[in-house]
Amino acid sequence: MKTAIVNLGAIVSGDLEAPMVAGDAIIMSDGLIVSVGTASAAAVDACDVVIDAGGAIAMPGLIDSHVHITFGDYTPRQKVVGFLESYVHGGVTTSISASEVHVPGRPKDVVGVKALAVAAQRCFADYRPGGMRVHAGSLILEPGLAEQDFDDLVRDGVWMVKAGFGGFRTPYDYAPLIKMARARGMIAMVHTGGSSIPGSSGIWADHVLAMNPDVSYHVNGGPVAIPDQDFPRLVNESGMALQVCTAGNLRTTLLVADLLDKAGQNERLLIATDTPTGSGIMPLGMLYTISHLASLGGIPPERAIAAATGSNARVYRLNSGVIAAGRDADIVIVDACLRGSQPDALSALRNGDVPAVGAVVTAGIPRFVGRSRNTPETTRRVHVARSSVVQDFSGAAH
Repeated sequence: MKTAIVNLGAIVSGDLEAPMVAGDAIIMSDGLIVSVGTASAAAVDACDVVIDAGGAIAMPGLIDSHVHITFGDYTPRQKVVGFLESYVHGGVTTSISASEVHVPGRPKDVVGVKALAVAAQRCFADYRPGGMRVHAGSLILEPGLAEQDFDDLVRDGVWMVKAGFGGFRTPYDYAPLIKMARARGMIAMVHTGGSSIPGSSGIWADHVLAMNPDVSYHVNGGPVAIPDQDFPRLVNESGMALQVCTAGNLRTTLLVADLLDKAGQNERLLIATDTPTGSGIMPLGMLYTISHLASLGGIPPERAIAAATGSNARVYRLNSGVIAAGRDADIVIVDACLRGSQPDALSALRNGDVPAVGAVVTAGIPRFVGRSRNTPETTRRVHVARSSVVQDFSGAAH
């Protein structure tokens, strides 16, 4: 499918170094972005679907790098079906598993945790709820895992590991396993903060620095944050990515963002939700955290968006998250909410408002155009101007 978005008011790139792109059009084909900026009449005419943004703003689809998936679009923690598809209506086009720890009766032996990771990876390889990409199969590190086990998993397509819920005597015991995983190119994430489920332990700066993962998960608390004195240590004594989550502590979200900004290391800040958990289902969680950083943390909204898109993509080695030729065609159109106080989506975020989502495109395919069921209406009319595809792209009403 070839899809065009025209009449854009602005384009937020998702690239922290160059967060805005000049132009008013995006052309997509076969799941990838072909061009960004301007488009000829011939290029637009060659598209199967043309979306008129009406002056609204395009940004990359949000990448939630901390989602507690299980199997299918269902969360046993909240007993909700269809939560991932609902997140698409909040602008989330990619979810990354924070390990399948919420699978009821999850195995804890070596054979079981390996099988769980492989099964989850396979189940979501082609399953795209609501059009969302789901990167599943994050190995839960448990005692007894050895070098050969990591070789097996890499061969079978598993590329993530998670520390924090294993049956270890002390968090320091995770360090050798994380070293094994990273030596094989796997991405290692570590629960950071107080205990979140029965049987798990608190993990503080000393533990995280000893483990040396790629990502310190929900460093602002999941839901309980590390002590304030630990934040400068993680910023200054490591180069790992520091993820802040909507389900964590807002004060320490602002603290870690400020520390990274003062250190000139904004690229290490990642935004996620850490849901579904006891905090519930949060389809707009990513947008809320972006608005918190923009309105309370003083971060320009286009840079806050980058922390939820391109920065996540860089750390997790994804081709999405940035609006540029050759990248995955996952794009969200946002605007100020109808009858709100602000003139556009970026102004709304600076004001602390969640913007309206007017359209979501994943893999170059419109998933809905005109109305998200999870936000108010857009101020500007986002609509399908022309389509040769026999499909209704309108979103369901509230």
